[in-house]
Amino acid sequence: MAESSASRGSWNSKLGFIMAAAGAAVGLGNIWRFPTEAASNGGGAFLFIYLICCFLIGYPVMLAEISIGRRTGKNPVGAFRKLGSSRMYSLIGIWGVLCGIMILSFYTVVAGWTLSYTFEEIFFALGFTNWAAWISNTESGWLNAFFSAIFMCCTVSIIRGGVSNGIERATKIMMPLLLLILIILIGYVAYLPGSSEGLTTYLKPDLSKVTPGLIFAAMGQAFFSLSLGLGALITYGSYLDKKENIPQAAVMITILDVLVAFLAGLLIIPAIYLAQTQGITIYQNGAFIAGPDLIFQILPSLFHSIGGLLGSLAGITFFALLSMAALTSTISLLEIPVSYTIDEHNVPRSKAATWIGLGILLISLLISFNTELIGIIDFVFSQVGLPLGGIMICLFLAYEWKTGNAFDELESGSPNFRYSIIGKSWKLFVMFICPAVILYNLIRGFF
Repeated sequence: MAESSASRGSWNSKLGFIMAAAGAAVGLGNIWRFPTEAASNGGGAFLFIYLICCFLIGYPVMLAEISIGRRTGKNPVGAFRKLGSSRMYSLIGIWGVLCGIMILSFYTVVAGWTLSYTFEEIFFALGFTNWAAWISNTESGWLNAFFSAIFMCCTVSIIRGGVSNGIERATKIMMPLLLLILIILIGYVAYLPGSSEGLTTYLKPDLSKVTPGLIFAAMGQAFFSLSLGLGALITYGSYLDKKENIPQAAVMITILDVLVAFLAGLLIIPAIYLAQTQGITIYQNGAFIAGPDLIFQILPSLFHSIGGLLGSLAGITFFALLSMAALTSTISLLEIPVSYTIDEHNVPRSKAATWIGLGILLISLLISFNTELIGIIDFVFSQVGLPLGGIMICLFLAYEWKTGNAFDELESGSPNFRYSIIGKSWKLFVMFICPAVILYNLIRGFF
């Protein structure tokens, strides 16, 4: 189905929706957080529990978000207002929109780093080591601002293109390319001496580390990796045709997200051990160095130590991969407030995307000169905001909109879903288990 109007739109195909939704879920967290979480928490044991959690915790919430979005055909604020008995329920959507804006404001800065390091690898390969060191200086506010602006311009240009001609077209290209690059890099790293220990650490289950703490860590990783709780999938679901099978599409989105996380582990963990053979420090305070330090310090040092044409190509390709993963996420984050502005204030898409993108970029520029703000914003709007949003979405569907109405929507494209084993389990999970587990993880995060 093509764009239905100049302002709102729809997906051309179910594949387009799946690629876009998977792109929203696949981000930098899959690449730099999941592998080290797995390696530090029992390897294959964590991987197995994470897979289960994605389907037991993430999948039910995903069904809830998509069904709310498709039933209403609106953004998160309009969706909760339309389905709720009181306008107060729109506050759930407002919270999601606010979280999307604030997460995008710092995510754009971090995404800009992936772009700057792509150029760093290019300059290093060409022998311009001084330029390479200069352009990869993440402590430079001006450089951070410059690359943040470039990244936001790319995001805005895609959103301005609309749902089918912008988001769908871009993610249909980037998602397969992302998978292809991952597989190529995995093959390259696997053939280098010293990587096999990392592969063993990652894939071999260490059952001695299976504790309640590990299980809840896997639950938290599963929830965050699927980009739930802020209304991105409500927004994407609002563009979905009534004939499409939501439960089936959600399974495919979850599988894609898990696949990318798994492949990232096959790349990152062997690369970390390979770095150790090159004399690069990979541990800090008894644990693997993770997050930005892993991506922007250890891995560039590894690519430089390998040297030669293949080492240079690996470095350039890796950071190009990260840039694409970041862009698929920034697209979904920007679409949330843009969809809200189109629906609630009747603003044309091109104008909404441009002005909202500019407004968020102004926040990003502030963060560019004070990167310590990233940790604060991430904690409030991501570590706390997303689980809180997930809990409210589950409770709203279960006790306000009611699961019977949700089943009616889910069965448009999936007849008799409520009578299937998955359908009966979904009702139990969305009403009781998911909110309780997410709340426990939220409280645990504070301590």
